[in-house]
Amino acid sequence: MVDTEQPGQPGQLTVRTDVVDGIVVVALAGEIDHQTAGSLREALDLPDGVAPHVVLDLREVTFMDSSGINSLLAVHQTLAQADGWLRLAGTAPAVRRVIQLVGIDGVIDCYPTVQQALAH
Repeated sequence: MVDTEQPGQPGQLTVRTDVVDGIVVVALAGEIDHQTAGSLREALDLPDGVAPHVVLDLREVTFMDSSGINSLLAVHQTLAQADGWLRLAGTAPAVRRVIQLVGIDGVIDCYPTVQQALAH
């Protein structure tokens, strides 16, 4: 498990990474915006030898702007090119609305819970 937690300050993004049955689970908390998108990209830069299968747990993400959307799309594309996938799980209503408005849910599979994302 890799833990890159930052102090819980407004505008910060906390990132916690774990591996469940060979799938990388990245739990995020806070805001994904221009200032924090780099932390998201770093967390999703998988080391060699790790299966390119990632579930993003977004239950505690309170805000996401276009920087977050762009990061998700870039990671999705990178993982797909490596014969992997990215799945989103547990999006809070405000974040889910952004994902739906820009059509990310038509490109990246979204699930109500991490357990459902891991099972599919």
